Amino acid sequence: MHDIRFRLATDADLASVVRLRDDAARWMLAHGIVGQWQPGELDEGHFRRTMSGGELWLAETGSRLAGAWEVWWQDEDAWGPQPPVAGYVHRLMVDRSSTPPGTGRLLLQAAERRVAAAGRTWVRLDCLAGNARLNGYYLKAGYQVVGHKADKPQPGGVAKSFTLLQKAVPVHEESR
Repeated sequence: MHDIRFRLATDADLASVVRLRDDAARWMLAHGIVGQWQPGELDEGHFRRTMSGGELWLAETGSRLAGAWEVWWQDEDAWGPQPPVAGYVHRLMVDRSSTPPGTGRLLLQAAERRVAAAGRTWVRLDCLAGNARLNGYYLKAGYQVVGHKADKPQPGGVAKSFTLLQKAVPVHEESR
């Protein structure tokens, strides 16, 4: 996985990101992870809106899309009004058909570097409260549970309950 490259998505990438997310949703369902994502829940419009108020990042190996994630600069639905000290990671996903184990962790580390480069000292995320496997994944990556959010609105779906996690990241000197 040494040849992985990260870049911001463009409108031309949106169909591929929707396919990646739908494939990730199908993988979850096939592995008994229910209640998290459903195929067809998010369309190109969702990711276009993300790009207008945040960032949509892609991970590529060769000419293949290996994964993607969103970085938001605020997330009041989950965290309420907050000072601008954090970046919020959403929809971290990998192509499980073509990437080796550990790819998700590389993407998460890239997201953490991006947040730090923006001068923010915390990376925050929310994780479906009932997904013990994924909550454990983030705990092993150094995140700490700092709260819970019941009934968070979801794009294209019913409200769900989430675990709120955060991790401190060192701010790069050049971003100060």
